[in-house]
Amino acid sequence: MIFRFLLLSDEVEDFKREIQIDADATFFDLHKAIIKSVGYEEGEITSFFICSDDWEKEQEITLVEMDTSSDEDSYTMEASVLGDFLEDERQKLMYVFDYMTERAFFMELREIITGKDLSEAVCTKSVGNPPAQSVDFDTIVATTDTIDTGESFYGDEGYDMDELDAEGFDGLDNGSLPSDEEY
Repeated sequence: MIFRFLLLSDEVEDFKREIQIDADATFFDLHKAIIKSVGYEEGEITSFFICSDDWEKEQEITLVEMDTSSDEDSYTMEASVLGDFLEDERQKLMYVFDYMTERAFFMELREIITGKDLSEAVCTKSVGNPPAQSVDFDTIVATTDTIDTGESFYGDEGYDMDELDAEGFDGLDNGSLPSDEEY
């Protein structure tokens, strides 16, 4: 049985990769096929996440064993067979390739082809250039939109002194308040 995956990026609009791989292959085999199809270097910390239909991360499959609590199941790419985790077309996954900034490819199992096998993964469609494998934190800070924290941010754009209600200030006479001279 063959799985046909579509990979997209939210960073590069015209980027698309299609990878076909045998269902008996491991997530590590899929990882290597993705790295090869986009020209990234090996050695970075990466993970697959099995996702819900709304792209919520549900199950993580890591490149290396992570130190997790014993009550959580831990899966590594090399020991995890694709067919053990994926059984439905349209299943969504994320492939996090830049762990520091959580940059990822969005993946979908587009087709399950029965009655055929593949000896190794094949990139069957390659459109556009992939996003850079890693980004510099200074670049992220420089390109991040700033938040307007002016008067309208806090809601005092239409502040009117006459709207201030004296209720709640009972018992405080002018004599108990510090004068401007005391500051």
